[in-house]
Amino acid sequence: MASPRGPRPRLRTKIDRNSPLPFYVQLRSALEQHIERGGWRPGDRIPGEEELCRMFEVSRTVVRQALNEMAYAGLLARQKGRGTFVAQPKLSSRGLVQSLDGFYKDMADRGLQVVNQVLEQAMLPAEPRVARYLQLEAMAPVIKIVRLRLIEGDPIALVTAFLPYDLCRELMGADLTQQSLYAFLEETCGLTVASGRRRLEAVGANEQEARLLKLPAGSPLVLLESVSYLSDGTPLEYFKGSFRSRFEVEIVGLSGETGEAEWPA
Repeated sequence: MASPRGPRPRLRTKIDRNSPLPFYVQLRSALEQHIERGGWRPGDRIPGEEELCRMFEVSRTVVRQALNEMAYAGLLARQKGRGTFVAQPKLSSRGLVQSLDGFYKDMADRGLQVVNQVLEQAMLPAEPRVARYLQLEAMAPVIKIVRLRLIEGDPIALVTAFLPYDLCRELMGADLTQQSLYAFLEETCGLTVASGRRRLEAVGANEQEARLLKLPAGSPLVLLESVSYLSDGTPLEYFKGSFRSRFEVEIVGLSGETGEAEWPA
């Protein structure tokens, strides 16, 4: 990032209307470059949506999509009633660690409105892959939850979670549209995630993902797989999600200590 001394660069506000790149991608690029060059510094309040619409001559939908993705990526922080600010940089490698509080709480802590569209919530016999990750007998009952995650109204991720039915039967009747799964597990079932293992893979969006995430088929996504554990090492959740945006991947337990379990073979 540019040095804090000296005059600040001007914000480049030109949108190339002949470019194949969507307007929101061009806008996000311009805002990110302005931050990188030191035009805005950590803690600075950026112009509001109306002002950005006027400066770039684009619609509010374009502005909101660009700002939403930057907030989700951790570049911006929203404060209700105050505005949108350049996020503070991470001070150490520890700052790159994502806790196991869960997606919902992480996004809510950034001031973003999170809504889950629950597409499926059912009990069914565990398929071999799920049974292996959850260390269950073949065909043991599990709860499957499929959710479309929306941030400020924009679809961000399509996620599927499998949990042992015998550990959290109450989950079958839970309304998870505006509630954290992990918070429900802790408050209602007395189950707290203590550690986990995650791995990432770059994939292309299939037809279902493209339709739900409003992307062209084949668009790049980040596939995340995760197994979360209780403090005694019991697997609580097998999770897989397809995400539109980048995010941090090193994880720790709620106590701040890394888990000991290895990724299942």
